Amino acid sequence: MPTLYIANKNYSSWSLRPWVLLRELGIPFEERLEPFQSTPGANSEVFRTFSPSGKVPCLIDGTITVWDSLAITEYLAEAHPRVWPAEKSARAFARCAAAEMHSGFQALREQCSMNCGVRVQLHRVDAALAADLARLNALWNEGLERFGGPFLAGEAFTAADAFYAPVAFRIQTYAPPLNEVANAYARHLLGLPCMRDWYRAALAETWRDAGHEAAIARWGTVVEDLRAPA
Repeated sequence: MPTLYIANKNYSSWSLRPWVLLRELGIPFEERLEPFQSTPGANSEVFRTFSPSGKVPCLIDGTITVWDSLAITEYLAEAHPRVWPAEKSARAFARCAAAEMHSGFQALREQCSMNCGVRVQLHRVDAALAADLARLNALWNEGLERFGGPFLAGEAFTAADAFYAPVAFRIQTYAPPLNEVANAYARHLLGLPCMRDWYRAALAETWRDAGHEAAIARWGTVVEDLRAPA
């Protein structure tokens, strides 16, 4: 059984991607959580004990180590065809959507970092964030319309949905301006049992990471904190 190394569920959007994919598709795995370190520079040192890049997520399957969320996805797809849609055009769309999330949406990442347990009022929506939100609207609306939903590439959950699962938590936290189709899709993801499990665990965490907390303060104001006390 493979082991998936992740970091704090409250903060680690990259960890959520393969975790929710494994859970939603019913692929057995062992979870190992290594929290972010409070000492500057210590994350890489700790994570490098299991991950060559010094980052999470990292999947270890016997003698094989896979240390990137997109690479983990493709590794899993070799043994589990349901990772990607079976139909060719849906599969192409899903792969493009996942790759775009993997390498893009920089303003969304920076200004709306994942923090599951708080609710934040953004100070503003600047041009860069507005552009990312417009692209998110367009991409989600296209997938849902072309393939009929309720998931991005059709009836079944695939890696495309896993890659946007952290965005659903961001929408819950920041309530950025999106159209109703996009908001409904985010609510659908948040309602999945595995997403509810992740959320409950995130709220129960007592760790606080200064860098992640400072990122929120830069771009918005916390109006509600639902997490267990630090």
